[in-house]
Amino acid sequence: MNSITDIATVRVWLRDARAIAVLTGAGMSAESGVPTFRDAQTGLWAKFRPEELATEAAFRADPQRVWDWYASRREMMKDVRPNAGHVALAEYQQRHPGRLTVITQNVDGLHQAAGSVGTLSLHGNIFDDIWLDPCAGAHGFGGVCDVSRAQPGRPPTCADCGNLLRPGVVWFGEMLPAAALAAAEDAAQTCDLLLVVGTSGAVWPAAGLAHTARQGGARVVVVNPEPSELDGVAHALLRARAAAALPALLAD
Repeated sequence: MNSITDIATVRVWLRDARAIAVLTGAGMSAESGVPTFRDAQTGLWAKFRPEELATEAAFRADPQRVWDWYASRREMMKDVRPNAGHVALAEYQQRHPGRLTVITQNVDGLHQAAGSVGTLSLHGNIFDDIWLDPCAGAHGFGGVCDVSRAQPGRPPTCADCGNLLRPGVVWFGEMLPAAALAAAEDAAQTCDLLLVVGTSGAVWPAAGLAHTARQGGARVVVVNPEPSELDGVAHALLRARAAAALPALLAD
């Protein structure tokens, strides 16, 4: 049975845990001023639903429109900086190498910017570019397409084969990156404590990591000022924001 628990109790659990995993969601980044997915639907983009833009089909139908939407999102996010919660996680990793794994649903790269090592980004990174289609060169049919040599455009293209660059994020209907998901599942299965921070718990398979951790015998702690769909999985609830709770939890 879960309950609203004080930080001191969770600090004891953290002290006793040999392996810790942290799953972060949009609430973690919102404290840095990152607009949520739907908050990005402003101005020119207000008439579109995200589902009309964040799919492979939408990109193939109108590459320039989708590229421009992501360019506007990148512009909104380019000056955002890690908050105290991101920094607390990174500093804890530095003090306790190999003990804490960060798993994130966020695409803003703030955990990496704060200095977290080995961050598992389940939904990619909005500032990365990848090729839309597999490179023919990878199969021995010519020069390998090099992202750094893409020709400017909206979107940029490969000068050799015409392949299009796309944002390096997971779109609706796409599988999560296999290596990151496998590593996240392993971390959830083997941890002694899982902190679930700033996520509604509505998006799967990421939300399933909390169930995996609990089934594996780990304590699950939800850190969220609002109720989430994972509250019922948790051993304890901390009704607090990440930027306030994480520095207090991870100080040692």
